[in-house]
Amino acid sequence: MTGTEPRDHRSAMPVLLGGLVAVTALAILVVLLLPARGAPGDFGSRAEVTRGATPEEHTEPGGGAAGDSASPPTSVGSGGSTGAVSPAPVGIDPIGISLPRTGRDAPLEPVGVNEDGTMEIPEDVSRVGWYRFGPAPGAEKGSAVLAGHVDAAGGERGAMAALYDVRAGDIVTIRREGAEPLRYEVTARELIEKRDLPDELFRRDGPPVLTLITCGGPYDPERGGYASNLVVTAVPIDP
Repeated sequence: MTGTEPRDHRSAMPVLLGGLVAVTALAILVVLLLPARGAPGDFGSRAEVTRGATPEEHTEPGGGAAGDSASPPTSVGSGGSTGAVSPAPVGIDPIGISLPRTGRDAPLEPVGVNEDGTMEIPEDVSRVGWYRFGPAPGAEKGSAVLAGHVDAAGGERGAMAALYDVRAGDIVTIRREGAEPLRYEVTARELIEKRDLPDELFRRDGPPVLTLITCGGPYDPERGGYASNLVVTAVPIDP
């Protein structure tokens, strides 16, 4: 449910008729649930906090992929996960994320690349994936990417549905294995069509940021998923 699109770093581096009717009705309700809340408004400027990144160190996402409500694809290059993907910069693995004002807390797990070239996303909508081939939260530079589902086919709200409710200035806390937690401050949110996702979301250079991604915009059954991604940018508070 995100449709995020990193490419790899190889150069430098996802009965009964009555029962059927009931399931169909439930599916329609789920599809209408988030759009009924309205599209979240943009705020802040991602460009202001990412200025200084050099293009040659960006990942190269491919556009145009649209995921369904349970599997937001993230293209990482035409080669997919076959072949070598260069290691991420050394860091401490994150194990949890919380957004205190929204009341949302979720475990984090490292994810990689599917065979079709998409970023892996935890199947459990209550969990969030950290893209382990990019920087970890707390890295000195680059964009640490966390992505997760906004909802599930059965109607359960995903952990990253909280991104619909964040405000500028909200605190994001990242728990880490064997280390002090990190705090980030939300500075920007934007709704971006999946085909237009910028390369720099998965960059390894430039100012350190935390990039949170989930699905957003209208749900398009014909394309099998949400039309856009909701992207939230946060900057480190703790040194």
